[in-house]
Amino acid sequence: MKRLLFAALAAGATALTALSAVAADLPWKPTKPLTVIVPWSAGGSTDQVTRVIAGELGDALGQKVVVVNQPGASGSIGTKNAWEAPKDGYTWAAGAAGDLGTYVVLGMLDTRITDWHLFLDVANVAVVGVNADAPYKDFAALLSAMKASPGKIAVATAGISSGGHNAMELIAQATGAQYKHVTYDGGNPAVISTVAGETEVTTQLASEQAEMIRAGKLRPLAVLADKPLEIAGHGTIPPITQWIPTLQVATNYFGIWAPKGIPEAAVKTMEMVWRDKITSSDALKKYAANRGAQFTPYYGEEAQKRVMGMIQNNAWTLYEGGKAKIKPDTVGIPKP
Repeated sequence: MKRLLFAALAAGATALTALSAVAADLPWKPTKPLTVIVPWSAGGSTDQVTRVIAGELGDALGQKVVVVNQPGASGSIGTKNAWEAPKDGYTWAAGAAGDLGTYVVLGMLDTRITDWHLFLDVANVAVVGVNADAPYKDFAALLSAMKASPGKIAVATAGISSGGHNAMELIAQATGAQYKHVTYDGGNPAVISTVAGETEVTTQLASEQAEMIRAGKLRPLAVLADKPLEIAGHGTIPPITQWIPTLQVATNYFGIWAPKGIPEAAVKTMEMVWRDKITSSDALKKYAANRGAQFTPYYGEEAQKRVMGMIQNNAWTLYEGGKAKIKPDTVGIPKP
């Protein structure tokens, strides 16, 4: 018993020493907990992955990382709070870069994507899912019903500019289909509404629908991609290009970010943590595999380059659909 206790204590001491060594090598050593604002309700795609990241960051920094949910206005309220917080490196926001980069065209937040330090973790894809009891057996049947009853079929999303809304707008503009948009404070409640029968369809992300798909509560009809999506415990979901071959779908990157102006040492520290820990994170890889997401731990200039495709798609889709107040190319977002 004494040997086992000694071995456990020694292992714990070794882990603490290793953790301290990692934190000691970093140029910035936080002296209090960091806050990451998730601008959506608990349980959605941003909330899920951010809690994984918070655990990994806490280990690397030797300091607690607290996740705070502040939903509202399609994620812009929580993001604005992070923007207006003291620029000391202790307050970050999380979400989809495609949303962050298009708040400006919606008139919600006067910032550009280049005003932020981006640290990406996964990329998510939207799925057209329907209630298990709905009559639509494939995407063609749903599309036909939408055209036969314009504006009647209720589609649940996390709000204007959310991944689900952008996906449905792409479909609508490509096909001429009309739908009834029902918004919620996050992806999780949007998905639950379709499971409960409040709405017939949700186009939220695979990571938010995966559990309900596996449980047989939702029937996935198509993934917003040009390749099939494999979800562990369910099988393959066909690509939407099977029905809309010309649909242009960009990658939807998620991550955490802080406004430019925070201490350079904090930026360098986060870059080191991303390079040395997040890019090899088993926890993040496991999350991605289980939720039908892609493992995409990018930062710096590479992150800025990668997110522009989705920002361009979102901004122009919103503008051409009459949802955006500002023409994208007037705020530095060229047409794709």
